[in-house]
Amino acid sequence: MESRQFLGSLVGCSIEMRHVYALIRKCSRQRSPVLILGEPSTGKELVARSIHFMSMNRKGAFIPLDCSTLTPNLIESELFGHVEGAFTDAPKERTGPLVAAGHGTLFLDEIGELDLSLQPKLLRTLQEQQFRPVGATVLKPFDSRIIAATSRDLRRDAESGKFRADLYYRLNVLQIELPPLRKRKSDIPLLVASFIEKYSEHDAQVMFSDAAMMRLLAYDWPGNVRELENTVECALAVSSGRIIGVSNLSTTLQTRATDSPHEGRSLESWDELEDETISRAQSAAGSNEKEAARALGIGRTPLHRKLTKKRT
Repeated sequence: MESRQFLGSLVGCSIEMRHVYALIRKCSRQRSPVLILGEPSTGKELVARSIHFMSMNRKGAFIPLDCSTLTPNLIESELFGHVEGAFTDAPKERTGPLVAAGHGTLFLDEIGELDLSLQPKLLRTLQEQQFRPVGATVLKPFDSRIIAATSRDLRRDAESGKFRADLYYRLNVLQIELPPLRKRKSDIPLLVASFIEKYSEHDAQVMFSDAAMMRLLAYDWPGNVRELENTVECALAVSSGRIIGVSNLSTTLQTRATDSPHEGRSLESWDELEDETISRAQSAAGSNEKEAARALGIGRTPLHRKLTKKRT
């Protein structure tokens, strides 16, 4: 439990997420590159931040860089930096994220979108631990840890030539694959509790009705955790009482059917699953309510409310 506090905003106590937590702890004890795989909005940056803050690099900076947003005509400069006068629009030196990360962590999000022409230079940087900014004549040292993430099938891209195979293997020393929300639905009540705590202005009594919760559990969440968070935030905004009903949910959740195998599951069985998850967290925390809440990724207040409801 001592390292759970560094797992940031990651929420969940399902088997799938406990496996992720174990991998995060293993990765945090090493310096090798990490490749995080998963669908959009499954929490890849949260995992990267957790690895950073649990590692020896935590005193350094955590620099995120979204490779999918790099400007095509300035992409090399944005990644490696440039010296003054390197090109027409370079009136002064730009250090770039490789320097900014220092002895910390450079997080390359959506690495699969990195322009193919720049991949050899990135590979050389990782292998030689030094790089040359645009227009520079002197090499600069590179001592950051690299964590990359992608929602693409990078192995398939490497096999088809859409991504350099040698760079793929250099980045894929350690790997963490995040499950989509539809494959860890037992975490939905805990996620909902954490979002209520975040958006309800600390009103601990706000909760979803049984019928509304069943709609959340039956839906397959193609937008993953971010879609669920937006749903909870929107429902809180349009509801007028402390009980959020089906009518407060989006039209999609009110009307859309699902092929989920969990759709026919009773609310009682979902309650039992949530109780089992909370019991496991309590047992691991030695019945310490504060530590159990931290392990579940929710605040102490919503956990206390759930325990009180369970006792009654």
